[in-house]
Amino acid sequence: MRVIFMGTPAFSVPVLDALVQAGHEVAAVYCQPPRPAGRGKKDRPTPVHARALELGLEVRDPVSLKGAEAQAEFAAWDAEVAVVVAYGLILPQAVLDAPSRGCLNIHASLLPRWRGAAPIHRAILAGDAETGICIMQMEAGLDTGPVLLREATAIGAEETTGALHDRLSVMGARLIVDALARLDGLVPEAQPEEGVTYAAKIDKAEAVIDWGLPAHQVDRQIRGLSPFPGAWTLIAGERVKCLASRLVPGQGDAGVALDDALRIACGDGAVQITRLQRAGRSAQDAGEALRGMAVPEGTRLGE
Repeated sequence: MRVIFMGTPAFSVPVLDALVQAGHEVAAVYCQPPRPAGRGKKDRPTPVHARALELGLEVRDPVSLKGAEAQAEFAAWDAEVAVVVAYGLILPQAVLDAPSRGCLNIHASLLPRWRGAAPIHRAILAGDAETGICIMQMEAGLDTGPVLLREATAIGAEETTGALHDRLSVMGARLIVDALARLDGLVPEAQPEEGVTYAAKIDKAEAVIDWGLPAHQVDRQIRGLSPFPGAWTLIAGERVKCLASRLVPGQGDAGVALDDALRIACGDGAVQITRLQRAGRSAQDAGEALRGMAVPEGTRLGE
């Protein structure tokens, strides 16, 4: 099929690769404009932009698609379908209507649960047992369109947002290729009105660990905010990101180390921090980090 691809972050790259490998004609790639990044704050192309250039594809990075000129250019590609995954801009109705077979969105949740910007984070933060991918026919509402295909996957007991992100990206790539191959035979299924939840953007204020919460909530916070923005606490006055954890036996004063291996008491139960990142350093497994930063039994975290 003749396709317009619309995506921006690393999550979208495997989907672009899969479309090309499946033999679809990618007429153009739309992504967010380059943003200042790195120490020099120079404009850096998005992951999709960089990959599209490697593949020799036409790239467009408009600030908006609301203008008549941008919409006319989009329509002029004469695409059969637009594949949209984590693009980052709202698509006006004129854009949604331009491809002859509409716009298909790859959404990383089991709709109608977790419509919106941060479905992977929110699923782990909420303690969901499973999540998945939906291939959705786009319409004007926020992730409200009918679903063409869906596939569920269990969330691992120690899985982080980063790990789940990578699994769902590959799943989405596989599912959209399947959907395009079977598009004539797929029956759109309207989303039920019950069970709607919204995955609001992650606020950095959510990242401060409250050790007074039950262990299962602290564990979800650590895993759900890893790698970004990274749940953090103070250890001997130093701000440290906690990037992976597991539930472990133990009781004690909230925030106090129960041993010298980062087993930390919570309001109820305990967690063990298994991966962390000190300020200005790269992420490390706990055993490696503890060789350079002892946290003896009785240390109180958070102060």
